[in-house]
Amino acid sequence: MLAAGGFAAVGAGAMAWPFISSMNPARDVLALSTTEADIGAVPVGAAVTLMWRGKPVFVRHRSPAEVTAAGQVDMGELRDPQADSARVKAGKAEWLVVIGVCTHLGCVPLGQKPTDPRGDYNGWFCPCHGSHYDTSGRIRKGPAPANLAVPTYAFTSDTQIKIG
Repeated sequence: MLAAGGFAAVGAGAMAWPFISSMNPARDVLALSTTEADIGAVPVGAAVTLMWRGKPVFVRHRSPAEVTAAGQVDMGELRDPQADSARVKAGKAEWLVVIGVCTHLGCVPLGQKPTDPRGDYNGWFCPCHGSHYDTSGRIRKGPAPANLAVPTYAFTSDTQIKIG
């Protein structure tokens, strides 16, 4: 009786495994879980947009003045207080990496192109409802409730970045 029960359990597991395995992410989805890019050619003051998990990721090469200004913001002025140093990698403060999706209704803010309006704080501006973000991606004005999210990322070399 015990052997028959064990045999039945193994059989049920063998039959259920294909169904359970089908719930795992497909290979093409797993391939999108990370994005790597060479950002060495991005000049100071410019930005690039990368795609990661179907979302735009803004990578901005900030000027020394932008880094200094972002670090000197009074935390009491921020709706979603977060120090600039908590939003960048140590030793790489000139590179800001944020998910380019407005935290109000999911629009893509402007500010990546030199001709785009960057809002009152020289960061990003969401024209849909008027949210203004600073050069650290922090919400400063408008209806957005939170800062632009910072994805998991790492520098694999001085000019290579891996997101995810």
